[in-house]
Amino acid sequence: MARRPTVYDVAERAGVSITTVSFAFRQPGRVRAETRQAVVDAARELGYVPSGNARGLARGQTGALGLYAFDLMLSDGPAGSSDVMEEADVTEVDPRTFPLYVDEVERGFALECHEGGRTLLLASGAPHGSAVYDLAGSVDGLAIFPGTHNLDAVRSIAQSIPLVAFSTPPMDTSFSHVSVDNHAGMMRLVEHLCITHGVRDLAFVGNGALYDFRARLDGFREATAALPAGRAAGRADREGLSTTDWVAALTALIAADRLPSALVCQSDQIALVVLDMLAEHGVDVPGQVLVTGFDGILAGRLSRPTLTTVRQPFEQMGRLAARLLVVRVANPQGEPEFSVLPTRLLARESCGCHG
Repeated sequence: MARRPTVYDVAERAGVSITTVSFAFRQPGRVRAETRQAVVDAARELGYVPSGNARGLARGQTGALGLYAFDLMLSDGPAGSSDVMEEADVTEVDPRTFPLYVDEVERGFALECHEGGRTLLLASGAPHGSAVYDLAGSVDGLAIFPGTHNLDAVRSIAQSIPLVAFSTPPMDTSFSHVSVDNHAGMMRLVEHLCITHGVRDLAFVGNGALYDFRARLDGFREATAALPAGRAAGRADREGLSTTDWVAALTALIAADRLPSALVCQSDQIALVVLDMLAEHGVDVPGQVLVTGFDGILAGRLSRPTLTTVRQPFEQMGRLAARLLVVRVANPQGEPEFSVLPTRLLARESCGCHG
């Protein structure tokens, strides 16, 4: 078998540096058109890449879309440190602590890419890592979950390639957005608890730090503000439930036997932890207290009791993001789009329903 051509062979044939060859393939926008064409021609002649890919590079496009998600199992340690957890550590991790909704959105994104004949590149990294920049240099457009990332980094990438962000503040016009109506979904959930189950004593659980969570907290406050006088949702001993120290606050309420009638959690992940805490202390759900989540992840269907929640249209979100990127790749001068999708209430056992 003949020796496979290398990047050095392509660089020598094209009369450029190996760095320029790398940029021509991974970040074509950083290379002059005539130089990129020389690299593509040299690569084609040597068989370095398939001719179809070379034609795509000559157009300055890769034919690929990227999806980037933060990964809580990766560290921000120094170069050379291990980013892979040991097997013993993995077995101790509760999978419910991970952003499982990312997987469902990813599925919709992947289906749309497949049906459109586009390559999909996936990457993840620690909250403040550089993996997102590496992925951005390899694709025509990028969708990102920026929950733990500084939006300045997102804006920087959006200056170079089309970008869609999930669940970010809609006031930023430098990139497109795909989100859901968290506010309306939470109001519908509170109305269900109050009208169907007669609840008047509710408390929100979660710190409301991220954009989605703040919108849910605002919806909760608006809905509970309309309740009749005498409700206990604003009691001082429950203020800690809406902070980062909500576990300690909930533990204190359980010990003092001062739980509200319903705990409205900002996410399914928190709700599942709350269910565990209540079970450990012998508190019956929904007999003594109702518990609800938000997102609609698979784990909520498997919990005992099954979790009442508000479902996001995950697959639709992923598909829409891919479509928005395809439109912007075809028309780079087009305006970013802001899409807000509806949610759906799923009433299950944890609120006393049997759905």
